[in-house]
Amino acid sequence: MEGIMMRNKEKYSVAVRKSDGEIEVMTGTYEPPIPEKITSLPFIRGTFVMINSLVLGMKTLGWSAEFFEEDEEEGTGKGAEKGADDTSKKEDKEKGISPLMMGLTVCFSLVLSLGLFMFLPYFLSELLRNVVKSNTLILIFEALLKLIIFVAYVAAISLMDDIKRVYMYHGAEHKCINCVENGMELNVENVMKSDRLHPRCGTSFMVFVLIVSIILFMFIRTDSRLMRFAIRLVLIPVIAGISYEIIRWAGSSSNPIVKILSMPGLCVQKLTTREPDEKMAEVAIRAVEEVFDWRAYLQELKGENGELP
Repeated sequence: MEGIMMRNKEKYSVAVRKSDGEIEVMTGTYEPPIPEKITSLPFIRGTFVMINSLVLGMKTLGWSAEFFEEDEEEGTGKGAEKGADDTSKKEDKEKGISPLMMGLTVCFSLVLSLGLFMFLPYFLSELLRNVVKSNTLILIFEALLKLIIFVAYVAAISLMDDIKRVYMYHGAEHKCINCVENGMELNVENVMKSDRLHPRCGTSFMVFVLIVSIILFMFIRTDSRLMRFAIRLVLIPVIAGISYEIIRWAGSSSNPIVKILSMPGLCVQKLTTREPDEKMAEVAIRAVEEVFDWRAYLQELKGENGELP
């Protein structure tokens, strides 16, 4: 939608550009459905962090979508009737999506992603067993299918006008983070000249999931078709856990090897991010400032001598 969600530890914010040009901001305290004690355990936290992020994403998306419903009502002449309902609509916004609807949506999203990017390539590659006897060739074919389907999906939805704007806001989000992490003041000028690619992006996480799954399945083999399917199902948390640790490492290291590992994800980000305009940068800045004191961060980064390390 026309906005950006930012989270810093337990705080989160959503900044949305309304049709009248005003930036509306919502802030809140993040209360994850899965306890932090679980999500802080290395190699276990990956799956649960992903689920928590999906839940928060659905909640904030539901809030931002309310503004588009209001704009549509005003455009069709129904806006005159909404004056008396402002209080009730505000309460509805604060309530957001119901827990049941949120849970069903998250489950559907997970099933769709796994089905499209993991199990569909597997079942298609299994059809080759009638003509190809080499397990290695079949696994290579499955790996290629995973990458092709993922990239084709990302490229296809990027052609939609609404998704183009989502990708532009995605770019604005990355630019803000890169601006601060590079020691620059958070303003529109600095944001616009910052890089729109970032190694800790969800896109990179998905790419790592695909790569890790390809590597694991190359080494874990069985002649049983049922066992091959079961292994792919059981190893989902393991794959997510390993991928999450890699992306955390990639986001905090300047090691040349890490940079090489991050390259596939950064390449795909060229599809999932676009250069934003200045108004989008303003929205991103508002979202960041609600949850993060970038001035204090820059002061700490520069140290006593006032220079970057």
